[in-house]
Amino acid sequence: MRKETMRLTIAVLGLLLLASPLAATAQAPPILPQDPDAVLVEELVVTAREIGPAWWRVSDGDSTVYVMGVPSVIPKGSGWDPSVLERRLEGANRVILPFNNASVNLLTVPGAVISLMRLRAGAPYEETLDPALRSRFEAARAKAGQDADRYKTRNGMAAALLLVSDYRDAASLTAADPAKTIGRMAAARGIRVEAKTYDAAPLLAAVVRTPPAAQQACVLEALAAVEAGPASAQAAARAWAWGRVREALGGERSYERCVAAAPGAAELDARLKADQTQAIVSALRQPGHSIAVVQLRPLLSQGGVLDRLGAMGYDIRTPAED
Repeated sequence: MRKETMRLTIAVLGLLLLASPLAATAQAPPILPQDPDAVLVEELVVTAREIGPAWWRVSDGDSTVYVMGVPSVIPKGSGWDPSVLERRLEGANRVILPFNNASVNLLTVPGAVISLMRLRAGAPYEETLDPALRSRFEAARAKAGQDADRYKTRNGMAAALLLVSDYRDAASLTAADPAKTIGRMAAARGIRVEAKTYDAAPLLAAVVRTPPAAQQACVLEALAAVEAGPASAQAAARAWAWGRVREALGGERSYERCVAAAPGAAELDARLKADQTQAIVSALRQPGHSIAVVQLRPLLSQGGVLDRLGAMGYDIRTPAED
């Protein structure tokens, strides 16, 4: 039970923060909210002056936080130049990793179990689909290396999230890096590493409560992602590694609109950004410098992390100025 719960939970968070790139599709019904990170703060979207991934700098007097924007998914084994990171790790007060972990705590285990049981079904999800859509789903889960029994649910969003998670695994795409590597590098130097874990139970409950029409739209989004293949993620990762921010953002527009249809999704998205912003503010209270790692779109969007910090009066410099 726990493994299935965590996979679905990570998939939900993945749609909000660790999005996998999707091809545009005209088949999705126009019922889904707009991607919460669709509108960018254009003056922040620049090409880095230094070699390697782009960094933004947030300052307040004698304190600075260097913020690395990272893709939400990246091909496993992707190479990138860590020289700027290594230089900034020297003497750093702390390293703040993306706030995207989830777990079921003891107080909410009963609710998580109930939600998981409501998501389960006795027959595979594809048996609920019309012949054309069923054929597409069968082909997609075969591409992900899974059989029909893997998706025993009548909930379209649950099936879609699990399908994309399986596809990522099969396509060697990971949401763990580069943050995992950065955290390991920091820990090896004895630098304090910060992360945040959220309760999985409300996320599962939101999947259960998602309206049927939105579930159907999410299935179409997931199928488009699998059918498109990993080329978009690969291209975005290459651009990111060279500091070409606008091109790197090309792989970030996934199906945030899909999860935005789930009850409470907007509030969760705002909470995640507020928490990441506050972690940077806390680091700025200590003289010296720290490092933060934030996914590119939540970092650069209107209402995103840098937009919030700018509104608070902090000085922000782009990778073109650094």
